[in-house]
Amino acid sequence: MNFVAMDFETANRHPESACSLALVMVRNNEIVDRFYTVINPQMPFDGRNIQIHDITTDDVKDAPTMAEVWPKIKKLYQPGMLVTAHNARFDTNVMKESLARYGIQEPHYLVVDTLKTSRLFEPDLVNHKLDTVSTALNVELWHHHNALSDSEACAGILIAQNKQFGDEAIKNLIYQI
Repeated sequence: MNFVAMDFETANRHPESACSLALVMVRNNEIVDRFYTVINPQMPFDGRNIQIHDITTDDVKDAPTMAEVWPKIKKLYQPGMLVTAHNARFDTNVMKESLARYGIQEPHYLVVDTLKTSRLFEPDLVNHKLDTVSTALNVELWHHHNALSDSEACAGILIAQNKQFGDEAIKNLIYQI
């Protein structure tokens, strides 16, 4: 499979508050490249979010905004390109709202959600959180809620599921944004 695994962390409960982004590029079921950046959301951080991901206002004060990050990554978000995320509804909404905040049109691309694939392919797990699924599939998750670690784990989950269940089983779960 060829795809990009994506993970955002947010500064607060608002989806347009992206404060970090990681992308892991996969070609032929192998990770071939990684991209990570903190993002200045230009809005306040909530203490609860800081507790989750440990990113603070000081960490992003000199970071690019989403409008400045977008030109570097937009080629990965084209019609026909496959993007995966664990709980993709969250991450695709963060992408959409973070771009809309700067008047940037939402891109169109294909999505497969590893939360959904895990519920289908691993129905007996106690839950389908990223850390639980990673452990069950023997996929490394070296720092949960670090966007790069989460993206790498998401990529590993989809690679493992593709190897076990095949292209067709996964193709049936792909949808268009």
